[in-house]
Amino acid sequence: MAAPAAPDNSVHCDGVRVRHDGADRDAVAGVTFSVPAGGWLTLAGPNGCGKSTLLHVLAQVLAPSAGTITLAGHDIVGGSGALHSLRSLSPAAARRRRELARTVALMPQVPVIPEGMRVREYVHLGRHPHAGAFAAEDYSVTDSCLETLNLTAFADRPVAELSGGERQRVTLARALAQEPRILLLDEPTSALDIGHAQDVLELVEGVRAVHGLTVIAAMHDLTLAGQHGDRVALLHHGALECVGMPDEILTAQRISDVYGADVEILHRPDGPVVAPVRRRRR
Repeated sequence: MAAPAAPDNSVHCDGVRVRHDGADRDAVAGVTFSVPAGGWLTLAGPNGCGKSTLLHVLAQVLAPSAGTITLAGHDIVGGSGALHSLRSLSPAAARRRRELARTVALMPQVPVIPEGMRVREYVHLGRHPHAGAFAAEDYSVTDSCLETLNLTAFADRPVAELSGGERQRVTLARALAQEPRILLLDEPTSALDIGHAQDVLELVEGVRAVHGLTVIAAMHDLTLAGQHGDRVALLHHGALECVGMPDEILTAQRISDVYGADVEILHRPDGPVVAPVRRRRR
């Protein structure tokens, strides 16, 4: 008997555009890329270049103005340039949408956490796409995620009482509790010191290796972007400047062109190190 086919966790975007209401230019301007199943693509670029907007489109939080998007084998746009509400879909299409809700998890940069909610309760919300009524397995997955991220001691504390770095880990735990096949990370290390940033990214690497997770992460730290991404996509003014291997994309000249920054690139086996260079006084 043939072994069952591996799940298709790939992501494909073709000509994706997003223009917000009232804007005079695209926030995302015709972006095309593919991420193979189990791959890690890092989105890099200056503030306002479209990284977070693109992640929210992939998470089906925002609708694209144009283009096609395929997640795990499902066309989420349907050629119409707009996402549809569940009420407007056929029963079969609505089931596919709910399946996608289980397949794709977003770790937002600024999560919305209900007032007074405790850590275990918030992480457990990640099980919502799987559940009619919660079962023992759902609580087990929640507790496992708390343990993996060293949050068990905080389980009964209100999320609002935690530090920024601790809240960041809680948000990641909620995303992992969903048991997604595609994980979208919006600045996952923004509130973390360098040691905890390495811990979180190495944890994601481990989950990816064990479960074949596909990861797309928006990141500001170009060194971490190059060390943890199989490929880097550099965005500028909403457009995709280039995409490729970290050593190919993260060059001093390209970073100067896109960021207006003076840097030195140190080449290491685990990826380029991007070091800012102090400018001479003019």
